[in-house]
Formats: sequence, C-alpha cells, structure tokens
Amino acid sequence: MSIEFKKTTLDNGLTVIAEINPDAHTSSVGYLVNTGARDETPELMGVSHFLEHMVFKGTERRSADDVNREFDEMGANYNAYTSHEITFYFAHVLPEYLSQAIDLLGDIMRPSLRDDDFDMEKNVIIEEIGMYDDRPHWRLQDQLLEDYFGKHGLGYRVLGTPKTVGDMTSSQMRGYFVERYSPDNMIVAASGKLDFDQLVQDVENISGHWKPTGTKRTYKAPIFSLSKRTIDDPRSNRHYIGLMAPGPSAQDPDRYAAKVLADYLGDTEGSRIYWSLVDPGLADEADMAFLGYDRSGSFYAYASCDPQNGQEVESILLDVLSKAVDNIESTELERAKNKLATQATLQGERPLGRMQAIAAQWAYQGKYSSLKEELDEFMAITEDDVRRVFNKYRFNPETILRLTPATS
Repeated sequence: MSIEFKKTTLDNGLTVIAEINPDAHTSSVGYLVNTGARDETPELMGVSHFLEHMVFKGTERRSADDVNREFDEMGANYNAYTSHEITFYFAHVLPEYLSQAIDLLGDIMRPSLRDDDFDMEKNVIIEEIGMYDDRPHWRLQDQLLEDYFGKHGLGYRVLGTPKTVGDMTSSQMRGYFVERYSPDNMIVAASGKLDFDQLVQDVENISGHWKPTGTKRTYKAPIFSLSKRTIDDPRSNRHYIGLMAPGPSAQDPDRYAAKVLADYLGDTEGSRIYWSLVDPGLADEADMAFLGYDRSGSFYAYASCDPQNGQEVESILLDVLSKAVDNIESTELERAKNKLATQATLQGERPLGRMQAIAAQWAYQGKYSSLKEELDEFMAITEDDVRRVFNKYRFNPETILRLTPATS
C-alpha cells in the first residue's frame, strides 16, 4: 500500500498533519509549538526552554511521576527539545498505544506550572547553563551568535543566562505560555501506521477546547555586520574559531543548493575543509553547516586547533571559503548529494524521523513533501546551482570569533 499524506485544521486553529504508512510497524506523534528563543524578550531569555522542563512537571490530571510512568508503560521513546524557533514534544510508540500517547502529550501541553516546581526547576536550569558554559565550543557558539545577530532574537541564548533565568518569575512564564502555547500556533504531526480519522478525533478530544490567542511571530530582519574579535579565555587550552555569514532562509528554494555547498566544503570527513585542515593535522576539528531559519539563514564554519596553529588554520579556512567554487569536481558534488540523501533516507526510515521532518516542513514552508521529493531536490542540484548560491552570498559579511587560551 502507498504512503498517504492528510491534513486538517480544528476549529480552534490547531493544525493536524500525518504521513500514513500502512507498512510501518510503529507510530509517532508530536506537538510542535512555533516558539523559541527568537520570540522572547531580552528579560525573558530562556523562558521557552524553561517551559519545556515545566511541561513534564504535571497537570491537573497527572503528577510528574504519572507522566513518566505512563510513557514508560507504553514503552514510548519520548522527549522534547527547544531551539531558537520551535519547541517540540514527541513520542514514538507501537500503533496500539498511539491514542494514549496523544492523550498524554496533549495533557502535558496544558501543565500546572506550580510555583514550587518552578522554583525547584530554576536551580536545575541554572546548573544546566553552567554545564554548557564549561564547554569551550558552546561558549564560542553562544557568543558568536550574539556578535552575528546583535540584538535580534536569533542571537539570544536558548538556555538563557543565570541572570535572566534567576530573575524570571512564575507569573511571567505563565503569561508567555498563555500567549505562545496557543492552538493556532501549534502543529500536531504524526507518522507511521495510523488511522487519520481516529488521530484527529483523539487530538480533538484532548486539545479541541483550547482557546486561540492569534499570536504571531514578529519578523524583524537581522542586520549583519563585519566583525572579527578574539576572547582570551583562561578556561581554554585549545584555540577555537567560529565564523558566520548570511545564507538562504528555510523558505528559500536555494536552501538545497546551500546544503550541498556547505557539505562539500565542510563535511566532517572527505570535504575541502577536512582535507585542508584535519587530514594534515593542523586542526583536530573543522566543519561547516548551512542553518536555515524562518525568513533568514546563515552559514556556520568552525575549527579547533593547537593555539600555535590558530592563525594558519584561520587563514586556510578563509582561503577554502573564498575559493569555494574554483575547480569544482563532479565527484565533490555527488559525494555531498549522496551523503545528504543518505541522511534524509535514514531519518525517513523510522516514523519518528518522518514525523519530525513533515512537522518542520509544515512549520517552515507550510507544505508537505514526500521523502522522494526531498531526495529529488538534492539530487537535482547542479554545479550552476552551487555557483549561483555562492556568488549571491560569498560568505560575506562575515563574523569571526576566536576563543583562545589567556596569555600570562
């Protein structure tokens, strides 16, 4: 039997989409909330991630222990994550438990948000911030995003800072929750073996009474500027380099060519950056990625090395980027396209991966693409496409940040 896509919208604006695969042996479902760090205010930086923690602390019907126990009794693979643009809660179960998973996920989407839980979890999150701050790579990335995006929300720290989290009140979180966790700002996505009519009924039962708020994302174009600076970091014993430059948005058709460009330049193995920096032993890590955001996009390059190699590594990295489309070999593009196609296929072989993929498609492009259509987009990319994207952006203006051991 063939795979089928279906979509409906409840009266309160909640979108329900599903990719139905009768041959699958499992089912996956998730609630995607169209909110993240970019939708916060500077004072409430980290509230989206904080809410992700609080959602699992219990509801009017269930305690935190009940939530975890019920997921475990289903044998569910369940989790959640927060990014700059979305917060996603999901579960992967056997088909006979799909209705229960929807009831449980829908219930925790309306958490109690008790003051006692809030106060306790605040300490957990501040410890989590400290844990990430102990990692030079994360310190570099957080600061690079701030340098690159300036005061734009995409430069905010997803976890927040000890001060913003420490100063946050439970009433502020509740206000943010009421506004942003609105049914017309959410998507329920499902994939695998399922009955769509039953799926919609289950979602309607648990979520159909939620009141919409009409909340919308505020779109303010980032202003990128040329910036290069070095931070002397006494906690580092390696030299770290991060670079960001503008690229296509998540809605731009050029996003496929941008992914191919970034992969053949900076995949962790077998790319131009790898052969120029990692293979000769100049850098222990070096890679590049395309980051497509909602109506914005960036290229990100990274390298870590011995401090004495820092200047040489940066010079070579910039040289590779400046000559990105010089003497392109067909094998380079084929390798990149094949790797990207393999990654998409591996993700798509499991209902959880396809559920996440179609949810992201709908959140960013407002449409559905089958796995075959996605693969065809990658495989159709030509050298001319890659050249066009490079000539349009040229990794400029570039923001460069270096994290290096402090000199005595």
